[in-house]
Amino acid sequence: MANSNVYTGMDGSITVAVDNPDSVEGAAAQLVAENFELGPVGRALDVTVEVTSEIRPFHEIGQRYPTELRPGNVNVAGTIGRAHINGALLHLMLGDAGAGTRPQGAFVSPTFNLSLQLENPAQPGNRSTMTVHGVKLDGWNYHMPEDEFVLEEASWVGSWISIQDESA
Repeated sequence: MANSNVYTGMDGSITVAVDNPDSVEGAAAQLVAENFELGPVGRALDVTVEVTSEIRPFHEIGQRYPTELRPGNVNVAGTIGRAHINGALLHLMLGDAGAGTRPQGAFVSPTFNLSLQLENPAQPGNRSTMTVHGVKLDGWNYHMPEDEFVLEEASWVGSWISIQDESA
């Protein structure tokens, strides 16, 4: 049965999980997740997930409308904002290179799963969980306004996405 509940951000939680801790990239993400206690990710706000599918229209000569629409590449990307600046997101992007010393050569880019769960406390057991698999952070910024909260934001790219609805 499909979940038809309405949620707000207060109903949400975000968790960084490692799909394959035996891989070098997974182990790097697991180390950051454990050191910075990213289960769940605290002080998060403004999380976005965007899935795009490239649709390619085929136009025959002499026809104004496409004869066929062909599916192309699917891309999964998004951002996550955070009001707790402790280096966790920067470490998830840079791995060992975020440790405070300049790396001498190439470094491992951590890979992890980003799990977004929504559950209304008034209706326990009814939840919607979106998991973005194979996530790598590809951008990070830090914003220090004059009289507002200091925020960091990371942009990410994922390999694929899954959604699971549960009803009590």
